[in-house]
Amino acid sequence: MADEQTPKRSPFADVAPALGDYTDNVLFGEVWERPGLSKRDRSMITVATLVALYRTNELPFHIKRALENGVTKEELAELITHIAFYAGWPTAATAVTIARQVFETADGNATASGHAASQRSGSAVQGEGGEK
Repeated sequence: MADEQTPKRSPFADVAPALGDYTDNVLFGEVWERPGLSKRDRSMITVATLVALYRTNELPFHIKRALENGVTKEELAELITHIAFYAGWPTAATAVTIARQVFETADGNATASGHAASQRSGSAVQGEGGEK
């Protein structure tokens, strides 16, 4: 069992294996797991940094991760608004566009999950009594 490798998260490990390894094991394995900050706080810091530096390629992944780590859409919107005064309006406007896309995808996934769950629940009720 000790030989089992964890699945690679790095999207570039096929081209730059060492960079992929550092990403998986050091960045996400060690840095993100340090006890000094919660994952939620690390997500806020990371998103703020990516917005300020106009790192649009990495921003969708980290906005999604921030939502998974408990940061709310409202907090992310406030973060972007706050950064606008320090990093500029065009940077914030681009971040809003990216956030909107991530939120819509997240809402679509939540809606699809909720719809599937309600269909399962409804069919179970129908199946128990024979008729609805």
